[in-house]
Amino acid sequence: MRKDPAEVAAALLPLVGGPANVTSVAHCMTRLRLDLADPSRVEEERLRALPGVLGVVVDDDSYQIVLGPGAVARVTAEFEALLGRTTADELAARGAELKEARRRRNATPGKLALRRVANIFVPLIPALIGCGVLAGVNGLLVNAGLLPAVTPALSSIASAFMALIAVFVGHNTAKEFGGTPVLGGAVAAIVVYPGVAKVTAFGLPLSPGQGGVLGALAAALLGTYVEKWCRRRVPPTLDVLLTPTLTVLVAGLATLYGLMYAAGEISTAIGTAANWLLTTTGAFAGLILGGLFLPLVMLGLHQALIPIHTTLIEQQGHTVLLPILAMAGAGQVGAAMAVYVRLRHDTSIRTTIRSALPAGLLGVGEPLIYGVSLPLGRPFLTACVGGAAGGAFVGVFAMLGDQVGATAIGPSGWALFPLLAGNAGLGVSAAIYAGGLLTGYAAGFLTTYAFGLTATDSPG
Repeated sequence: MRKDPAEVAAALLPLVGGPANVTSVAHCMTRLRLDLADPSRVEEERLRALPGVLGVVVDDDSYQIVLGPGAVARVTAEFEALLGRTTADELAARGAELKEARRRRNATPGKLALRRVANIFVPLIPALIGCGVLAGVNGLLVNAGLLPAVTPALSSIASAFMALIAVFVGHNTAKEFGGTPVLGGAVAAIVVYPGVAKVTAFGLPLSPGQGGVLGALAAALLGTYVEKWCRRRVPPTLDVLLTPTLTVLVAGLATLYGLMYAAGEISTAIGTAANWLLTTTGAFAGLILGGLFLPLVMLGLHQALIPIHTTLIEQQGHTVLLPILAMAGAGQVGAAMAVYVRLRHDTSIRTTIRSALPAGLLGVGEPLIYGVSLPLGRPFLTACVGGAAGGAFVGVFAMLGDQVGATAIGPSGWALFPLLAGNAGLGVSAAIYAGGLLTGYAAGFLTTYAFGLTATDSPG
């Protein structure tokens, strides 16, 4: 496997049709995302076989190359450097008409909504992870009574981003919907401004942060529509003065006297529903959530859960859903290990598993999904069984009153341990989560070993 990002980027470029075929470049946690003028020019078989490429996903107008965490950022930088020989304007122009035509033909309202949710929240995940880890470390120090002079500083560093996350959501929302990002951030900042406590709406005083990220998203979205309306109607000579003023004023008043209250009610309902679901039907809820998460990841529908996770973290300090959903990755790891044992004479598949398993243990499931379980078919289903078993295990303890949560989103598998939190303390939370992982590994392994391979898959 090539480990030099420059080599990987140089090998990728001709296989996706060369610089002339690439219209835009981006990346998420694990995937290099390319918009291509003509996807038919991609040499997909050679691309999948390229050392360093863990999988390929085609999503309408987006071509996604799975490279894994860490590696994807470095390869993307080298890839963009190669494209830098062509001007940004030329890249934007090439294939733009074909790209827009594909979007109009393939895009559905649901797909567009999910893509936009991802574009708003996915860029925030690195900060959520970093602050979440620091919050966990600070909690350990406080509980142990260590470094009392340092813990206030750590608490400030870990909490500052979450206190202002509404501003970042507003900025990204305006950017995604074609508004001025700083105006989106300005309107969303109203949600967390301490002075809103002096404002009364519906007969009740507002609370700073009421409505959270959902209120910020709604405020920035409204601000974007107001801004666009103004741009079309305000004379050019007055645009620089009136448009920002009217945008902030109209959207700000609507936020104070409507959106914050409504979003606050929705946010409260989300928290109440999540807690009720786990305390009342924990085992069943864990079974369903853990069993269905891999298909959601495969289809990209898991992005819809990001605002829910973020809302729960804002409200409760952690999301109780993520540790259960992380069990899907445990089932995937167990299934891959069973395939490795059963197909002992298949050198190719065993090599793929050896290279992808470390990432799978750390919660990055795409290499195992696209390199092992999906191509074989049945192991994907038995991996879901493993995820369901692990989810049910964690759900049982939620019914008993011991909830496990995560202070940030993004990591899962073993990488989630530093982010764990719960009402029974870190030790209990870690033990329950570890038990769920072991259950997912075991169930995924056993069901795959017994039922996951056909006679043609296994040499017997």
